Amino acid sequence: MPEESLTSRRPATLEDELAQRIALAQVLRAISQVPFDLDLVFRTILEHAVRLCNAERGFVYLLDGEVYRHVADLHGPPDVVAFNIANPIRPSRKTLTGRTALERKPVHIPDVLEDPEYDYPEALSLGQFRAMLGVPMLRDDVAVGIINLWRDEPRPFSDHEIELVTLFADQAVIALETSRLLATVERQRGELARFVSPQVAALISSPDGEALLAGHRREITVVFCDLRGFTAFSEVAEPEEVLSVLRDFHAAVGPLIVEHGGTLERFAGDGLMVFFNDPVPDPDHARQAIRMALATQARFAELANRWAVLGYVLGLGIGIASGYATMGRIGFEGRFDYAAVGSVVNLAARLCAEAAPGSIVLSQRTASAVEGEAELRPLGQLSLKGFSRPMVAFEVVGPWAAPR
Repeated sequence: MPEESLTSRRPATLEDELAQRIALAQVLRAISQVPFDLDLVFRTILEHAVRLCNAERGFVYLLDGEVYRHVADLHGPPDVVAFNIANPIRPSRKTLTGRTALERKPVHIPDVLEDPEYDYPEALSLGQFRAMLGVPMLRDDVAVGIINLWRDEPRPFSDHEIELVTLFADQAVIALETSRLLATVERQRGELARFVSPQVAALISSPDGEALLAGHRREITVVFCDLRGFTAFSEVAEPEEVLSVLRDFHAAVGPLIVEHGGTLERFAGDGLMVFFNDPVPDPDHARQAIRMALATQARFAELANRWAVLGYVLGLGIGIASGYATMGRIGFEGRFDYAAVGSVVNLAARLCAEAAPGSIVLSQRTASAVEGEAELRPLGQLSLKGFSRPMVAFEVVGPWAAPR
């Protein structure tokens, strides 16, 4: 090929140039599509490459360890595709893909029957191709993939066609990098979700995450759960028994938090704190918090019956309060939590302390949000630690009447 830059040359006609620009734009559109679809990108590249280069068939191979595997094709006969998939290609001069991988530049074979190095009779017998073009997808001077085009007749590919496929290969590398980054983010999000709530894991990796983590004010509903009788139990039980009880408790309650859309702020020994309506907004947050609390008490009753057989007498108290709080990141470099700060948190904790085993105690604001939808019993005004005036509270005593 001439020494001039590939990108400096232009198509033979204005019509060719327009077709090329449209094709490149459509590939970029496929790359930017949400959700990202790597198969769609490869299919779009092959459709345009085959059409604009007057080829009969197109293939994409990706590097997998030490071999190149068939991952996409256009107009590939089923027997050829099956053969390609079953026979990954190692770099060598005997095949188009292998030679392109070794040279790390476009490889053009005008007529495979006249090429002294080509030696892949099985593929040739199945494909019946004559002219071939292989273009590498280069990342850090490594051929991470290969785009191949075939013609049934020994018609050479032009310089313009070769440079056009080279542009497509560059876009394919962008798509591969995008796919790799998305996979990394998703894996990290999944790993992060094991240690924080799924909502916070998603928030950290979202475009608006940093602003929300820095701090914002929002109305939330806070749920505190605390085991009753746990202190007395832990004083006489073996450490392994205590740990087993906590694991059973967390394993039973944890999925309910996720199921109801709550954000787990922390496990604190025999207690836990969950809030609703942040970072994922939920206009039904007070009701959803009560639904989770009812489901939690029902599931805990099953645990308590099983523990009773072992001689463990434990109950669960739940307190729920609604109000405004400041939400955001707290901690230090290397260890951060996503937390709610405000009197509503303290109120939920104090109401939890007032709750008897099996009981769910609500603040007045939470109760007013679900008035008429569950049977509530007034508890009057409670004097709570940390609050200068008595707080009106209610206990959930009847079934939930309003389905979500």
